[in-house]
Amino acid sequence: MSRPRLEPGTVVRYGGRQWTVTGIEASSVSGARIWLSGTEEEGGEDTLAVFGLAKLLGDATFESVGGPPRLRVPQMGLLSTVSEGEQWRAFELERHVREVETGCPALDGTASVRSEYDPASTTLAQREQAKADELAAQGWADVSRATVRRWRARYHADGVWGLVKKRGGSTQLDRADPQVVEALRALLPVEASRSRSRGWKKRMRGEVRWWLEDHHRKHGGRPVKVPAQSTFNKLLDTVETSLGLQGTVAQRRARAARPAPPFKPTLALRPGEIVMLDSTPLDVLVVLDDGVVGRLELTIAVDVAVCGLWGVLRPAGSKLTDVAVLLAQMMTPMVMRPGWSAGLSMAASVVPHERLTSVDERLKDAAARPVIVPETVVVDQGKVFVSPATRAACESLGISLQPVPPANGPAKGHVERSFGSINSLFCQWLPGHTGSNVSERGSKVEQEPLWTVAELQALWEEFLVYWHHRPHAGLRHPLMPKKALTPNQMWAALLPVAGYVPVPLSADDFVELLPVRWQPITDAGIRFDYRTYDDSCLNGHRGQDSGVRAQKGLWEVHYNPYDPVRIWVRLPEGFREVAWIHTTSVALPFTHHVWEHICKVVERTGSREEHEAELALALDAFLRRAARKEKLSAVERRVVAKSRAADTVQVPSGELNVLDVPAPSFGLAGVYATPDPDDETWPDENEENDEDVVGGGLEAGRVSGGSLILSDQDFEEDQWLP
Repeated sequence: MSRPRLEPGTVVRYGGRQWTVTGIEASSVSGARIWLSGTEEEGGEDTLAVFGLAKLLGDATFESVGGPPRLRVPQMGLLSTVSEGEQWRAFELERHVREVETGCPALDGTASVRSEYDPASTTLAQREQAKADELAAQGWADVSRATVRRWRARYHADGVWGLVKKRGGSTQLDRADPQVVEALRALLPVEASRSRSRGWKKRMRGEVRWWLEDHHRKHGGRPVKVPAQSTFNKLLDTVETSLGLQGTVAQRRARAARPAPPFKPTLALRPGEIVMLDSTPLDVLVVLDDGVVGRLELTIAVDVAVCGLWGVLRPAGSKLTDVAVLLAQMMTPMVMRPGWSAGLSMAASVVPHERLTSVDERLKDAAARPVIVPETVVVDQGKVFVSPATRAACESLGISLQPVPPANGPAKGHVERSFGSINSLFCQWLPGHTGSNVSERGSKVEQEPLWTVAELQALWEEFLVYWHHRPHAGLRHPLMPKKALTPNQMWAALLPVAGYVPVPLSADDFVELLPVRWQPITDAGIRFDYRTYDDSCLNGHRGQDSGVRAQKGLWEVHYNPYDPVRIWVRLPEGFREVAWIHTTSVALPFTHHVWEHICKVVERTGSREEHEAELALALDAFLRRAARKEKLSAVERRVVAKSRAADTVQVPSGELNVLDVPAPSFGLAGVYATPDPDDETWPDENEENDEDVVGGGLEAGRVSGGSLILSDQDFEEDQWLP
């Protein structure tokens, strides 16, 4: 009696239509089948359909019309959330409801049927009234026929759980006017999509009132009054929670940028398969120069497969040169620095050092850090990352550049999470830590004993090696899922599968990674940014067309913003280096920051050639004053600080593999070399020309065989420095 009884003539509901059972067949071959007939609502024609009995009874839309309620397994998970007394009350109500509908209170149908509940002699309304009278006589309070009818409806809808007494009244949304709720739901998504500042709730109440007035004017109907401010505030919080807009504007923006679940992890099976790049200001104050305090910008790359980390610190915004340095760092081994522990070397790590050294000799004295060749680089919509120059540089190295959608941080979650790890493992331990936002910043951070850029850069390079010795909770090997691995361990595990192929970068490869611009070759040479570059190699191409139709015949020029004294031009025979015509007029190296400052303060009074010569003389005078540490204005100190800090990270050039030497420790050009007191080749500190040398008075520098060759006008001949 507790299950639907199907026989010819039984009326059932299935698929939103009402059917009548016309026949049932039981077969050992095809199984039980049932014939149903129904009438089309529109055409009025009879329809005959055949269904499998098991499939029909298992469908959630199937029910017997006018028969007993469908028997359900009690929802014990939900029932366990209420007291035992409420559970027994629900089971008792189930027996009363089933007695009203079937005449038998027991689920198995073994109990006898009482006359007042016999479906053959009484109607359903009579049985409902009889049950209400019976329970009232037993002392049940407020039980009427309507109450019994509600019990039946809840039992049909939710089974035994529907008979549990639910506590709590109506919610804030139930009590509110539907039109006010509609206005909030219409206004809040618009505000979130345009990333408008949150503002006060009083402003939102005014916007809702205006929306209701416009809606009433267009559609008529009854006028709706906006609730009082206190009531409106509670309603606004409830609607924001229902729409997922609670929290700060940053939290709302993050939820809006998050892709729709279910989330699938980014899977990389070999080193370099997926590399993610991003940049952010470092949460540490540093002393740039002459007491100027500022923050550096950190650009990092994270390999998804081995969780490798590479990074570049700069005092200004990221440039394409920083992307070039990162790509070069990933493909070039890091040389052990003086003073580092031997435990940080690759020879002391789990990496098969001897086997790798036989393939790539550069790994002999390398630090324990993975060397990978990126295949796919994932970046955001930053200008430097999606620029045509970046695309061209990646294409020249065979790297696929994959920009993520705008404002979609979760698409590159690995690099975003790495920034948090850098803050917790590196930044917060340093003096001058500013915190991730203003609310976490101390009141006198600038007065702490701040580090210089060179000191921070040296510590950062050591931290990069330490990172690859630290186990990461999210780095697991499929054969060892319970053990957290270090990036070096994962790299060593993937090397036998993915292999290792050394990729030495030539001078032309470094030039390809530098920023590019298109310029004509005139009789005067190549001119841009108030500088003229000329050389005899340009003869034969002056005034000629490059043949690149997309650039209207202009020539491809690569430049280094941290070393503007030379450029590289792509000629038919390959890249050729072209020097600035006033290189010999400027004794000290400089960067683009210094040149921009000189162009702003020097007014043009003559021809273009005369103006460029005046700029060169003013630049030389400024650099000499900065090297002698004469009194400078606040603006000039900031310019010098930016220039000197920019030189703490070497950038690729056509003459030297700067990634094989440590970061510089002093000077505008910043040549890193520690003076030896016993070495007579180093100038004495008391000599007058010491300022010129320490100030970076070097016209050129290169690395050869592990030694640094410096050429300076104060030296009689080239000298080898250790």
